[in-house]
Amino acid sequence: MKSFWLGLFALVLAGSASAQVVYDTIFINKGTMVAVDGNNYAYYAYNADPVFNQTNKRILLDEGDSLYLTVINTDVIDHGIDITNTSGYSTLIPAGDTITIPTKFDALGVYIFYADIDSPKFRYMGLGGMIAVDDFSGSSFYWNIKENQAKWNDSLEAGWTVDWNEYYPDYFTINGYSNPDINSDPSARVEGGVGETIRIYISNSGQSIHSLHFHGYHLEIVYSSKNSNHVGRSKDTFPIHSMESMILELVPDKVGEYPVHDHNLVVASAGGIYPNGMFLTLLIE
Repeated sequence: MKSFWLGLFALVLAGSASAQVVYDTIFINKGTMVAVDGNNYAYYAYNADPVFNQTNKRILLDEGDSLYLTVINTDVIDHGIDITNTSGYSTLIPAGDTITIPTKFDALGVYIFYADIDSPKFRYMGLGGMIAVDDFSGSSFYWNIKENQAKWNDSLEAGWTVDWNEYYPDYFTINGYSNPDINSDPSARVEGGVGETIRIYISNSGQSIHSLHFHGYHLEIVYSSKNSNHVGRSKDTFPIHSMESMILELVPDKVGEYPVHDHNLVVASAGGIYPNGMFLTLLIE
């Protein structure tokens, strides 16, 4: 299968002499999510090395770049991988094996690489990362949002089944962390100055719809994977469905520190404790 993909990709590159080729590697790792309240539950992630980290890797590309993505499965079971808004890249990675997926990204956007086998189990368990494609050179921030019903993670890991119609998540994260920890992530906590152009790249690799509400500012939709006709709209609240992605642009008009949270305030909690969930602040000076 590897030789087939590489041969196909060589033909694509032959017609695009100006393409930049990027080589990157992700590891499928199994570990334990440590929640903000100290609760632990089974979790998976795509990491930059074979050591488990509860933050999924993100890959940054310019428009027109080509990506050779090597995927190493460190687990004892098979996993799949696919990339949203691309065609024909669903691939099986046997336990302990390695594959390489070549993909060309011609258009601005945020793409999600995710576990597509036994769906949505392993994506729900954490296997969902971000590829941000943009030529933008200004200040950039990245939010990969997810949620879990903690007891379900250990049940699924033990081989039990769950009824997705009874899904009531109780932990909510950005880049694998909740408030206040997420404010210590410089790639997530938006900081900037008045008049500066800032972009926020968002992927919802979880199961639920979220409605991100910004206090203090309106932002413009630069990209939406679900509703391209929404591009150019300026708002302060942005619904984002499961497996949807967006790029928002902020040009602050005043100084201050303002919160961002899901309009469903349950999502701003963790294990029922507020405000330890999907909640962070923007700092404009």
